[in-house]
Amino acid sequence: MIERIGKKRIFGKLTGTFLVWVIIVLCIMPFIWMLSSSFKTEKDVFSMPFRLITETFNFNNYKDVWFGKYNYPQMYLNSIKVTFISVCLCVITSCMAGYGFSKLKFPGRDKVFLLYLATMMVPHQLLMVPKFLIFKEMGIYNTHLALILPAIFSIYGVFMMRQYMMQIPEELSEAARIDGAGEFRICFQIISPLCKPAIVTLVILFFTWTWNDYDNALIFLNSKELYTVNLGLVNFMDETGMQYSLIMAASVLSILPIFAIFLFAQKYFVGGLSAGGVKG
Repeated sequence: MIERIGKKRIFGKLTGTFLVWVIIVLCIMPFIWMLSSSFKTEKDVFSMPFRLITETFNFNNYKDVWFGKYNYPQMYLNSIKVTFISVCLCVITSCMAGYGFSKLKFPGRDKVFLLYLATMMVPHQLLMVPKFLIFKEMGIYNTHLALILPAIFSIYGVFMMRQYMMQIPEELSEAARIDGAGEFRICFQIISPLCKPAIVTLVILFFTWTWNDYDNALIFLNSKELYTVNLGLVNFMDETGMQYSLIMAASVLSILPIFAIFLFAQKYFVGGLSAGGVKG
C-alpha cells in the first residue's frame, strides 16, 4: 500500500514536471524564434524546412536598425530618459507613502489606505480622456512630462512598501524619534534601507511597465522625435515594409534593457514579491 502511494507521488511529480517544462518551452519559443530571425536574411526567415539556428549569422540587421535611417537610437534614448526618471520618482513616492501608511499614526489611516487601494479597480483606459484634457490645458501634451507624471505614482508600489515596512519593528522608528530624527530622515535613512528586496522588486516592475508602455505614448506623443521604443516599433514596421528580419532585430534590441536589469536584480525579486503578501 505504501509502495503504491509512493509510486503515485513519483508519477504525479514527473507528470507535473513534464507539463511545466512543456509550458516553459511554449512560452519561450516565440522569443527564441525572434532571436533566431534577427540574425537571418529576409528570405531565410520563413524558409522551409525551418531552421532554428541559421547556418550564417547576419549582423547587418542590427547595423541597419541602429545606424540606419530609422532614428532608432533617438527612440532608445527617449525610452531611457522617461523610464529612468519615472522609476526613480516612483520608488521615492512609494517609499514615502508606504512609510506614512505603516509608521505614522493619524485618524482614519487604514480607511484612507483602503480607499486608496480601491482606486485600483478603475481601468486606466477610463482615465485616458481626462488625462488628455488635463495635459492639454497644462501645456505638456506632446512632451515626455505627459508620460512621466502619471508614472511616478503607483498604487501597487505603495501597497508593497507598506506591507514590507509593517514587518519592521516600531522600536526602530521610535528610537530614532527619541534621538531627534525627523520623519524624512527616518524614512530614507533607517526604514527604507531595510526594504532593499522590496525596492529592487519595484524597480524591476516599474522599469518593465514604463519601458513597455505603449498606450500613453500613443495618445500623448505626436512628434516622431519624441517617440519611445514601443511606439517607434510600430512606425518602424511601416517604414521597413514589414521586413521581419529587421523587425525582429529591433525587437531584440528593445527587450535587452529589461533582460539586463532582471538578471542584475533577480536574487531580490522573489523575496520582494513574497514580502508584499504579508498581512498588515
